[in-house]
Amino acid sequence: MTEPAYETRERIAAARAGRGFEAAAPGLWCAGSLAGLALPCVAIVGTRAATPYGRRIAQDFAAGLGRAGCCILSGLALGIDAAAHEGALSAGAPTIGILGSGHRRLFPPRNRPLAERILAAGGAVLSPYPPDEEARPWQFLERNGIVAALADALLVVEAPARSGALNTASWAAGRIPVLAVPGDVDRRHVAGCLALIRDGATLARSAGDVLEALGTLTLLPAPAAGAPPSDPASAAVLDALDAGRCTFDEIVAASAIAAPAALAALTSLELDGVIEFRGAASYARVASR
Repeated sequence: MTEPAYETRERIAAARAGRGFEAAAPGLWCAGSLAGLALPCVAIVGTRAATPYGRRIAQDFAAGLGRAGCCILSGLALGIDAAAHEGALSAGAPTIGILGSGHRRLFPPRNRPLAERILAAGGAVLSPYPPDEEARPWQFLERNGIVAALADALLVVEAPARSGALNTASWAAGRIPVLAVPGDVDRRHVAGCLALIRDGATLARSAGDVLEALGTLTLLPAPAAGAPPSDPASAAVLDALDAGRCTFDEIVAASAIAAPAALAALTSLELDGVIEFRGAASYARVASR
């Protein structure tokens, strides 16, 4: 990993386009680029013991938000954190991991390749601790405060009743929007999310709900009307919709692409304002190429 350099509170605040850095730490050790902090920053956190569903949801939210011009923050932990970073990388969006250890003692060690990919893609790995600092349990609670301080909104995905993600939400409460993904009332993995929603967090169903919560923060402009889609999956979906309104199954059949790729393309195109959801699980174009 790139040798980290120490960044002062003032330099971090400047990177955040004047929005400030309110964590207790006077500065952070940084490997990589702070450029992503100038964008609207969404922290996505959750349990390390994530289910396949939770990991997919975290990836989908991160990818959708990344395509809309957001930087994705998380803690480089296993489970939801890693899935959020992966989702941002898949969308070509900047992502920043915040460690509970020093860079040379990255924890968990198995996520070091993910950290390297974040740096290679132009993101950053930050830590409030010197490079040789070992991971200790209480440091992760402090790390959570850094995550909340750098974020403009916080999304919690799959958090049990006792979870570090809820600690992050407590740092964020009252300062930035806190959102949570719901789930079945009898699923232990989402008990914390349901408690957050009960106590006033915003229920999040899609990246669009997070973008709405961000409110007046400036996002990257959507592609101009008439601009061709930038990936084959989106082009195939638009071709399928040339004939008119289609259900999701009809789009998959007509485009001959896999259902996950079709869903990702539909999410991106809807965020860009090129298509719209018409109800009854159907979609239609709202702009011509």
